[in-house]
Amino acid sequence: MTTPMIAFKHVNKQYADAAPAVNDLSLTIGQNELFVLVGTSGSGKTTTLKMINELIQPTSGTIDFAGKPLSDYNVRDLRWNIGYVLQQIALFPNMTVGQNIALIPELKHWDKAKIAATVDDLLEQVELPPDKYRDRMPSELSGGEQQRVGILRALATQPEVILMDEPFSALDPISRTQLQDLLLRMHKKFKTTIVFVTHDMNEALKLGDRIAIMRYGRLLQVDTPAAIAEHPVNDFVESFFATSKSQNALLDEPVGALENYWQPAHPDENQSETGVDTETLVREVLPQLADTDHIAIKRAGALVGHLTRQDVIRYLSDQTHHAK
Repeated sequence: MTTPMIAFKHVNKQYADAAPAVNDLSLTIGQNELFVLVGTSGSGKTTTLKMINELIQPTSGTIDFAGKPLSDYNVRDLRWNIGYVLQQIALFPNMTVGQNIALIPELKHWDKAKIAATVDDLLEQVELPPDKYRDRMPSELSGGEQQRVGILRALATQPEVILMDEPFSALDPISRTQLQDLLLRMHKKFKTTIVFVTHDMNEALKLGDRIAIMRYGRLLQVDTPAAIAEHPVNDFVESFFATSKSQNALLDEPVGALENYWQPAHPDENQSETGVDTETLVREVLPQLADTDHIAIKRAGALVGHLTRQDVIRYLSDQTHHAK
């Protein structure tokens, strides 16, 4: 039987004069697995994540890393084998993109040529041309670009585990979708064990090989996305999943559903402009809007409007708000 990469055994975290932050948690996370911890605020998911790299110490119980108790590791060495990506984009503002990515390899005394090749290769992997982005400062990047660089910095030395604490939650829906797709591609390529925290069940279902649902410090259910969708363990899990399905359904609406959001075409505009049909799904136009200011919308071949990135963001925000 393969040794789990991470194993929690009856772990508790208790703060003074408060309910347990984590209550008798037992679970295993496999090697090369993309494992998602999901729950509402106060569920214990971030506390669980931070116990893996010893930013938080458990009150009782044990946590094994690669088959050995965390107590057997030097904390510095442990953290050097664990990448960390936060919601707050934590790039060093006085360092270039390349310097940020190269930070841990330099601390590990890699050869300069190897570091330079690694930086350029990683930038190419996330479609940030090295010649264009290597020497830029973080302030010159969009939020989504900064978070891409944060992921690359965590990946640079190919650590055994990467911890990700709601890394995409502050981004707009289009950037979030792009980075989710990017994470899946990078995980497939590098096969690093990833522990990902989110409050968004839809994000969990999209990313996770398996999902652990937490509430009030307790583990409610651990299973594959398909199994949770088919057999939620209780009413809370079922309602949590139902909310995510309604949000996901918005992306499966045709672009024609956004007619009240796009800018109508002027009768004198060039009808030969390349565009997408009103029957195209919203999720299918998101990648196009990442690379252009707007896309033309056509109905039966005739130009009827122009859709911008901000139009889609307003639509998703309005519809999600109305559904609550």
